[in-house]
Amino acid sequence: MNQKLMLLFISVLVTACVSTQSTLQNVDESAPVPKLDKAKNAFVLSGNSQDIKYGFDPDYPINVFYQNTAQIELNQKRYLNALAGPKGEVISYKKVDQCCPFPTKRTEMGAGSLDVYEITWLGQKTPLKLYLNGYEKGALLVPMGLTLKKE
Repeated sequence: MNQKLMLLFISVLVTACVSTQSTLQNVDESAPVPKLDKAKNAFVLSGNSQDIKYGFDPDYPINVFYQNTAQIELNQKRYLNALAGPKGEVISYKKVDQCCPFPTKRTEMGAGSLDVYEITWLGQKTPLKLYLNGYEKGALLVPMGLTLKKE
């Protein structure tokens, strides 16, 4: 009996932390599968975002889903490997947080979360924070203020 109560408590706790409606604004199931530049271990991005919120707001994350959720971290790195600073500077990135649970059909638990990456480059005054989502699809674009990595 105690084990059943504990399982019930855990189930209620997990579902209470995730809203039943997603607040994500840029999910696009019809987005094309990104091409992969194997030499650079980077996705080929489809253009520049014109939305100042793209990647910088948790409701407008960069959706890097590609084939399956077992490769979330790899896909995040493939995306970030395609980016450069505003003047083509080499960037560094590191995962600094996880946040913002949301419902998704791509996990057994029915929930996913965003990963927060800090982006830096030489001469930069304040690091950027980008929100990446490994569970949903969307157009892979360059966020405003960043550029594509050159050859």
